[in-house]
Amino acid sequence: MKKILTSVLTLFSLSSPLAFAEEKTAEALLHQMNEASQHLNYELSYILIKKNSIEPLLYRHARSNDQQLAHLVYLSGPYREVIRRGGEVSYIEPGVEPFTIESGNIVAPTIPLLNNDVEELSQFYDFIEVGRAREAGVACQVLRVASKDGLRYSYILWVDEKTKLPLRADLVDRDGEVLEQYRTISYSVNDSISEQLSTLNTKKLPSVLSLPKGELENSFWTVGWTPIGFESTELNRYRIGNSERMVETQMFSDGLFSFSVYVSESDNYSLKGQLVRQGRRTLHSYVKGDKEISVVGDIPPSTAKRIAQSVTINKAVGKPQ
Repeated sequence: MKKILTSVLTLFSLSSPLAFAEEKTAEALLHQMNEASQHLNYELSYILIKKNSIEPLLYRHARSNDQQLAHLVYLSGPYREVIRRGGEVSYIEPGVEPFTIESGNIVAPTIPLLNNDVEELSQFYDFIEVGRAREAGVACQVLRVASKDGLRYSYILWVDEKTKLPLRADLVDRDGEVLEQYRTISYSVNDSISEQLSTLNTKKLPSVLSLPKGELENSFWTVGWTPIGFESTELNRYRIGNSERMVETQMFSDGLFSFSVYVSESDNYSLKGQLVRQGRRTLHSYVKGDKEISVVGDIPPSTAKRIAQSVTINKAVGKPQ
């Protein structure tokens, strides 16, 4: 019995440092990937695979005068593109007036974790080495970015062993179901891409929009619970279409995923107890008293439901006008 106990303790003492070392190695690889994706001159041709669609895209990135330049082009359907010049991002698509906002991130289907703070994410996600595999014809290190609390989604990443660029990303839920995939078909790392993208500096783009700051400091409702790490932005209020119905909304993000909470007066069109997930996006809506509360975002249905049910209404505060 003593020998068995000694063996178990020895095995535990050996495996724990190994697991810690693997996590540190995976985190180091993520740092290298983040560094490569922001400093190399490269081009990625990839497809975004969802349940009922496949979207081909082309993403090019370069450094010019210590400034990041990026160009994302949708390769099917009407012509759409997103252009990043340093801290400004321009969106150009049919049916919408082109616009530019101040931002360091492109809000579009780029391969995940290209511009994320790894140190910040390590508080809420475990980084786990999975092994080696091939993707886009080259050897890759595979790692998992797994939610520590199980209340959000996770990613499995394929990182090129030579360039450290991400070549594939699978979004998975707690049960391991793949919700969507980013898969690179071909890619290139070449300084000539910097010369090509330098023309973006002379391209005439829309002026930067002056986005109004949220004027609401207090509201008649509060969110009582969110997973640790999700931080909120300012409150906003707007009117739905041409109706008299006012909605207040607040967005939350942990740096990798985000969701928004909407609160309004309920009416005959309110969604009572609806819980829908389409791919990564979840919608949960229910009526609480005379208010309709909705949570929409890139989170599991059980998390969205818990967030919505944590919303409390403060009747002492006046209703939105």
